[in-house]
Amino acid sequence: MIEVQSPLENQEFKLIDLEKKLKPIGYAIGGGWDYDHGYFDYVMNDESSYLCVRLPFYAAKGELDTRGVIVRLGRPFLLAHTYESGQDDDNTYDPNPWVNQFAEPEDKDDNFPGEWINTGKEYIKELEQVILHDMKIYPRGD
Repeated sequence: MIEVQSPLENQEFKLIDLEKKLKPIGYAIGGGWDYDHGYFDYVMNDESSYLCVRLPFYAAKGELDTRGVIVRLGRPFLLAHTYESGQDDDNTYDPNPWVNQFAEPEDKDDNFPGEWINTGKEYIKELEQVILHDMKIYPRGD
């Protein structure tokens, strides 16, 4: 994992506004969300490992599953996951395919390849422009 300092840190927005801005450019809310925090993920590469830009967010006013929730953004980071090879290749009968359809990563925090770091930082700059350009920033609710 490589953290990247950003002016996005600690800024607050309506979650729905973030989704409307980020989904069209390829970001999705990652599977690791809870009632008080979550992540926007952008997959840069998924050939040998899963390389992504991850933008954490935390509920600032309300819970994530409530309408109008305002979230505070965390520090974006670059993340690499390496998945187990051969999970989909063995054609073994699985009695619970809906439950067992996703393989656990071999390494949830693999070394991020150096040749992708600048690309990841460019994606974060684009993310900053998209979010900070026209979106309403909410005053912090500390």
